[in-house]
Amino acid sequence: MPFMKGPAPIRRTIKYLEAGRLCLKDQLKILTVNYNIHGQSHQGAREFVFWHLPHIQYKNPQVQIATFKNVTPSPFIRAFYGMYQLICGQIMLELLIFLDTGDHMLIDIDGRSKDEIYEHLIRVVGKDRETLMAENIAKEKKDNPANFGVGCDRHCICEIPGQIPCPGTCPLPNHMRGKFRRANKD
Repeated sequence: MPFMKGPAPIRRTIKYLEAGRLCLKDQLKILTVNYNIHGQSHQGAREFVFWHLPHIQYKNPQVQIATFKNVTPSPFIRAFYGMYQLICGQIMLELLIFLDTGDHMLIDIDGRSKDEIYEHLIRVVGKDRETLMAENIAKEKKDNPANFGVGCDRHCICEIPGQIPCPGTCPLPNHMRGKFRRANKD
């Protein structure tokens, strides 16, 4: 298996990636990690990027994550926030437009270990347990929109655009009805 090559290939397995605990808040759009590849005070940041950044990227595909090496004298993480605003036009079209608020948070990680950084990010920019539990319940309750019948969004398949209407409301053409097909064969 080619993905099992390189340093610590366990980081690329699905089981390892799903074990991450950090789900970032919805307002967070960009997360940058700044560190140097040399120096004792940057050791925790280097290990954090090596071990925990794959977790964060896998759990938060909607967030852009960037690392900057050898740019700053001290390691830090910067989180950029955005805001979604719903705008309704005159013809009642709902547009979802991203507006940059310019807000950001600077997190100092100088001299911290990789686990201290990870726990701090969970507390500061991660979703709380109640929100995660509510999202999991909503995800479980979500019914498949393709289903129809009693207890589903659609009562009958005829409600889906492009399907033949119910024979009770609109009679089917004779070539689609069984009794006329059988009568024509004899």
